[in-house]
Amino acid sequence: VQLVESGGGSVRPGGSLTLSCAASGYTGSRYNRPCMGWFRQAPGKEREGVAAIDSDGRLSYADSVKGRFTISRDSAKNTLYLQMNSLQPEDTAMYYCAASAFYCSGWYSLTQSAYADWGQGTQVTVSS
Repeated sequence: VQLVESGGGSVRPGGSLTLSCAASGYTGSRYNRPCMGWFRQAPGKEREGVAAIDSDGRLSYADSVKGRFTISRDSAKNTLYLQMNSLQPEDTAMYYCAASAFYCSGWYSLTQSAYADWGQGTQVTVSS
């Protein structure tokens, strides 16, 4: 299983970015209902859950990004997306994609313990 993020970069406050996470190795019935999410880690801070799609397809968001970020998944392409609008300097962080073949639901999908597989991260910097 491999997760590769892309789409990070530098933007001004108020700008937008779309992150992508290409997943490979997720084949077979074991991965029919994966748990997938986006996390971020700013310098000196703990990694936090940003957005997730649980095994039942329900979406969860951190309060800090609700209304600004949108998570989506293209199952045919095995790709997870994070559309980020109205970016602010506090959104600056390394963003990681995470996935798991195990069932997850609701708020648990925003916790690190729900995930076994992680990408290498993509940097998002928001500054004027």
